[in-house]
Amino acid sequence: MISTANFNYKGKKYGVNFDRPLNISLPLKAGIETVNCFYAPPVQIEPVRAGDFIGSTQAGGPVNFMNVRLNPHGNGTHTECVGHISKEPFFIDDCLERFLFFAKLVSLFPTRQASGDRIIEEKQLKESMAADEAEAIIIRTLPNDESKRTRQYSGTNPPYLDPKGVEHLVSCGVEHLLVDLPSVDREEDGGKLLSHKAWWNYPAENAAEIRQNASITELVYVPDDIPDGYYLLNLQICAMKLDAVPSKPVIYPILEIDA
Repeated sequence: MISTANFNYKGKKYGVNFDRPLNISLPLKAGIETVNCFYAPPVQIEPVRAGDFIGSTQAGGPVNFMNVRLNPHGNGTHTECVGHISKEPFFIDDCLERFLFFAKLVSLFPTRQASGDRIIEEKQLKESMAADEAEAIIIRTLPNDESKRTRQYSGTNPPYLDPKGVEHLVSCGVEHLLVDLPSVDREEDGGKLLSHKAWWNYPAENAAEIRQNASITELVYVPDDIPDGYYLLNLQICAMKLDAVPSKPVIYPILEIDA
């Protein structure tokens, strides 16, 4: 079994230990004890019933055989592509062609505006990421408490990202944006979706300029005992033909190795 490996990124050599995975996803569970946003119905997991058959061993059935009802955008950690906002059909299973990325984890405190909104400002994102520094950025907002695991965000106007800051990340070559928030945009913004549009460069006069391979992952959770820094990100997604699907981002600590 392969437990360690070396890789190169931007001319530097790194080592990674695959025996130390750090799961930063929130699992999908039935009921209201699961993180939820945008007034999505809670996850439902129920056994199949057909005649005398019931798909639950606890209820006397021979196997567990469940129907699952969920909304990827509103229930748990999920990864989305430009198909979330585009008129054209794009599916994350087609857009995400690679699954391992050089990532940077940063912790940022949203700044309260005069309006009362809390925003990750352009200045903060400029200070957090330089050109060609990483392929992915993982943003842990502060304060960072355990209630994020089950928080009901609907109607609370959660923090979001300044579109100008998102434009900066794009200019730095970042292709994968992971946040512990329900959205990179304001909960209710009249359909402007400025950060989403900036991230995917949508709409674009030339279809080739749309950032089809870029992704946004929302509702991650990064515990406090994981320090800021660089990691190898394994972005695992469910294979479904949708604009967004449940996902399980896992990060691995890395160490720079002298050439």
